[in-house]
Amino acid sequence: MPPPTAVQAKDFASDQEVRWCPGCGDYAILKAVHKTLADLGVSKERTVFVSGIGCSSRFPYYMSTYGFHTIHGRAPAIATGVKLANPELDVWVITGDGDGLSIGGNHTLHVLRRNVNLNLILFNNEIYGLTKGQYSPTSRRGTKSPSTPQGSIDNPVSACAFALGAGARFVARSIDTTMPHLVQILKRAHAHQGASFVEVFQNCVVFNDGVFDHFTSKEAAVEAQLHLEHGLPLLFGKDRQKGLRLKRGRLELEVVTLGENGIALDDVLVHDEKNLVMAQMLTGLQPPAFPVALGVLYCDPAPSYEAEVYAQIREAGGPTDDVGALLRHGRTWTVD
Repeated sequence: MPPPTAVQAKDFASDQEVRWCPGCGDYAILKAVHKTLADLGVSKERTVFVSGIGCSSRFPYYMSTYGFHTIHGRAPAIATGVKLANPELDVWVITGDGDGLSIGGNHTLHVLRRNVNLNLILFNNEIYGLTKGQYSPTSRRGTKSPSTPQGSIDNPVSACAFALGAGARFVARSIDTTMPHLVQILKRAHAHQGASFVEVFQNCVVFNDGVFDHFTSKEAAVEAQLHLEHGLPLLFGKDRQKGLRLKRGRLELEVVTLGENGIALDDVLVHDEKNLVMAQMLTGLQPPAFPVALGVLYCDPAPSYEAEVYAQIREAGGPTDDVGALLRHGRTWTVD
């Protein structure tokens, strides 16, 4: 018998016409996911994509896998049910900053704190694209939109800070158009046993074009991006001569330049994926004072939810087919 043919990225593309606005960052993310699954060599028949409502939520139609296009904000809840029903499945949740952090914020919180073994990818374009450009939970103060014509007065949600606060054990960031980096991060997320949360900065060419240019454009990227690698110093800049260190006597980061004022490489902080406090500090960095931290911010595995559920079932003696005995078991009483 000939050996099985290696799976290719195109094998994960469905026969459906991809319908996003020309130039939308979602196209790049879709291609990155196709490549990730091909590189991993996963089975299409054991892979499931679950989405809610929004531009990003068209995703399951464009995957040659199983999929559910569900209701607004509830994708994490339905994905939890899928994983509990069949823990052998690879489950991916596709959501956006509106779907996942507004109406779905509560469901996102619980799938992360429970540590269900699935991968949640949040497309963040800081706007509601599907419903024509209203401001979203991640929109910055001052954002002018049909729902905030004089500018938003809301303080934005930081997606990764939210995930860390919810108890996520794996939190990472990437950019829609940087395929090699995004594929690497998605592979790390897939390898993590438990809930993985990946925020992808995604450009909406129609309603919020260029909102991330200050750190994603070719001109800005070198000085405005900090690529995280576990065990390596937090260096960035054209010649990697800039770094981050703690201010003396304070739990606060500052930018330093190697060679200036006696600053040496040993003065620069080393990234530790298991350090929650470091992850929280890195999440909050914003240009122009600081670079944007990209990569795995936090990774500290713990037992997954469905593994503990099934362990509890086994400990209890497993299921029973005697419904009568089950109903009469334990704390029961008779009413005269």
